[in-house]
Amino acid sequence: MVASLAGLRFLLMILLLCGIRYGACSQEAPLVLGLRLEEPAGLVCMKERTIWAPEGTTFRLRLFGTELNGSWPWVAFAGAAGGTAEAALDPCGQESKRQESAFQVTDEFRKDDELSGLLTVEVRRSSIRTGGDKTLHRLCVLSGGSWASVGLDTLRIDTDKHGPTDYIPSWGLAVLIPLLLLVCGVLRTVNLSLLWLDPVELYVLHSCGSEEEKRAAKRLEPVRRRGNFLTCSLLFLCAVGHSVLGVLLFRALGSITSAVFTSGFLIFFLAELLPHILCSGYGFQMAPTLTWLAQVCMVLTCPLSCPLGLILDLALRRDISTCGISERAMEMIRTSVNDPYSEFVKEEFSRGTLRSKTVEDILTPLKDCFMLPSTVILDFSTMSDIMQSGYTRVPIYEEERSNIVEILYVKDLALVDPDDCTPMTTITKFYNHPLHFVFNDTKLDAMLEEFKKGNSHMAIVQKVNNEGEGDPFYEVLGLVTLEDVIEEIIKSEILDESDGYLDRKVKRPLAPLEIPLEPRGAHEEFSLFKPPEGEPKIRTSPQLLLATHRFLSREVEHFSPGRVSEKVLFHLLRHPSVNQEVHFDPSNRLSPGHYLYTRNHPVDYFILLLQGRVEVEIGKEGLKFENGAFTYYGVSALTLPSSVHQSPVSTQRHSPRDPFESAEATSPSSYCPDYTVRALTDLQLIRVTRLQYLNALMASRAGQSPDPPEVKILPNSQTKLLNDRNTTQGGSRAQESSTEEEAHG
Repeated sequence: MVASLAGLRFLLMILLLCGIRYGACSQEAPLVLGLRLEEPAGLVCMKERTIWAPEGTTFRLRLFGTELNGSWPWVAFAGAAGGTAEAALDPCGQESKRQESAFQVTDEFRKDDELSGLLTVEVRRSSIRTGGDKTLHRLCVLSGGSWASVGLDTLRIDTDKHGPTDYIPSWGLAVLIPLLLLVCGVLRTVNLSLLWLDPVELYVLHSCGSEEEKRAAKRLEPVRRRGNFLTCSLLFLCAVGHSVLGVLLFRALGSITSAVFTSGFLIFFLAELLPHILCSGYGFQMAPTLTWLAQVCMVLTCPLSCPLGLILDLALRRDISTCGISERAMEMIRTSVNDPYSEFVKEEFSRGTLRSKTVEDILTPLKDCFMLPSTVILDFSTMSDIMQSGYTRVPIYEEERSNIVEILYVKDLALVDPDDCTPMTTITKFYNHPLHFVFNDTKLDAMLEEFKKGNSHMAIVQKVNNEGEGDPFYEVLGLVTLEDVIEEIIKSEILDESDGYLDRKVKRPLAPLEIPLEPRGAHEEFSLFKPPEGEPKIRTSPQLLLATHRFLSREVEHFSPGRVSEKVLFHLLRHPSVNQEVHFDPSNRLSPGHYLYTRNHPVDYFILLLQGRVEVEIGKEGLKFENGAFTYYGVSALTLPSSVHQSPVSTQRHSPRDPFESAEATSPSSYCPDYTVRALTDLQLIRVTRLQYLNALMASRAGQSPDPPEVKILPNSQTKLLNDRNTTQGGSRAQESSTEEEAHG
């Protein structure tokens, strides 16, 4: 009986122990499969399954696994020195390791998903730490009443605080974002300023613009010639800059939505709109200073943009920065303008100035008009004035300039001989060209229609003057021509060969002429250039004569219009004694007739070579070279007699005379060249003596305005020489020369 009770008691104990064991086993332990650093910020990062965190930081871990709702606490951290035998053992089983670990859980585990949850971890600060920065901390999980490490992930204290490789501190973001915006804006400005004008417009500015625009276009031309290459380079850099800006803003703001809208707002205002505003007003002015930046961009992106630009050149055969529609529009304009009275041109003109302006706005005032009185005689002087004016129609007035009664066409003078001294009224009455009067308030479009009828291309503008107490009367204001209307349409002056327009970059006052002159009558001076009867006519073609006239008046200062008038110079060049020929004898190359100048032989003439070639021997060394057409020699022989030895002058200005060489003078009243000029072929040349040049100067003075260039009359022995030579010209001239000789004597 006692034995049976003992066995029953033993059986009940076994059943009790099994029940307790079953109850404990029925609640499964948490099973952690892995972890992840949740929303890393600052210097906390994860590299190669190791979480690096500096002291004093707090971060969150996301744990993944099953049955993660066990009784707390069931998660901890334990550390062991890496690379030691202690690290091979599991540190989670030691309570001291878990207590001393720098990584401590500060809050309960929050399960926000069926298989995961968040855990907050803090890195405690400590001045003395076992193992230093080599201590590895493991994640410990309580399972079955014992602590064990989970997985291969470890945690480590970052004592250097180097952070992740792509970590950018806050101050770095604050500097990089404005700097990147500035770079994007500058690149966009370069793109717009350099590509704003297409190559055709750039060529127009280079050809027809101002001097500043020509220089700017010349600097832009090498870069603009590679338009596709430049476009690809700048667009690629702008795209990279915009992408980097979005990434930096995401780092700074931490939200994709905020980064996208902020990036778009900043790029639109600072990198797109502002460059457009600047380039719309100052793009062409800024472009030359930005060419170096464009070249740097092209070099940086050359591996990508150069092949792509070449492909675009071959595929499109045009610059992608230009617009085909604009080219088509320009072609339509060119086609329409070929017909000056097309509907397109009429429509454009009707919207422009032709309907808003009147003839009074563009007329030439009466005081500035070239007019002649009806009492004038058509002699040589009058016809020269008409030709010199350059006008094809000349108004003729009676008594006062406002009383215009006739009009003279220059073509009416084709059969008029100046020696006949025909009265002006004889010609005007014979042709009787009608006068065309218009009122001052006539619109330009109506004036253009009147000119198109062909009745006249010049009109006299008048208005009704009712001021004062007398009766109203017609007051002539001026003249208007078809050329004036066309100039108003094209907004530019029309210059022709008769306008006498000289485009000189540097305008300086003419130096005073220290040439001994004597006052003479105008008719006497013009008689010098009248070819004597019986002498042969010149063989120079009109084209070559015109080229010679232009060359002397523009390139040789002594024959400039400020000293010798164009009319006098023209008659001088036509004189047979000035326009000469030298025939070359091949059998006797050293013939004295071949020498135009001989060294140390005094001369008093100037020579301009028109055709042929000469040999020039200069200096004591005997240096020889050849010269051709439009080279000139002996300029100093035309002015004051000088003993200076001057080298030959080609198409450049002669150098100033050296006063220190005056000791080598051979004659106090002659010019001695230090070079020799010898003909090598047949020559055609202009030979002007000092006497002819002096007479040309006096003839020009007689026909100039009351303010001629300063001329100093220096009485000396040369004046006597000129008077002696003038004695042979005729009886009347001899008497005047002797009078002047006595006055200077």
